[in-house]
Amino acid sequence: MIKNLLKNINTDNYSESIKAGLDFLINTDFTKIEDGKHLLKGEDYVNIQTYTTKSDADFEAHRDYIDIQYIISGEETIFVTPYDKCHTTIPYNKEKDIEFLSGEGDGNLIQEGEFMILYPDDAHKPSISADINNPQKVRKAVVKIKI
Repeated sequence: MIKNLLKNINTDNYSESIKAGLDFLINTDFTKIEDGKHLLKGEDYVNIQTYTTKSDADFEAHRDYIDIQYIISGEETIFVTPYDKCHTTIPYNKEKDIEFLSGEGDGNLIQEGEFMILYPDDAHKPSISADINNPQKVRKAVVKIKI
């Protein structure tokens, strides 16, 4: 897992596919892009989402894609833990590239302008309210990089 402010990032330090995903985030005017799935290059794509944060959820993990989760507006907590410290609650769905898990993890506050790169061995629980008593609206881009 890597977390940073997008404006501080040096994309030269990443693989070409992750660099392309970060460049997309850097160069996109999100006021001009609608929610939904948008194809990038090859099998890479981005999901733009607007939602209200929640109080809890299961962890999730992916096998075929790396996530770059970028907060366009709002803030949330993303819990992260090693995949091998979790237990499967809903088996892996290859079509959707997702498995749901239970476990314990560390919460990471991620705010507007910040991103988090999550690899297949990073089980993660996104979209959690930073303040459980105060859910808020978040707009997020999730870039999916094919491994």
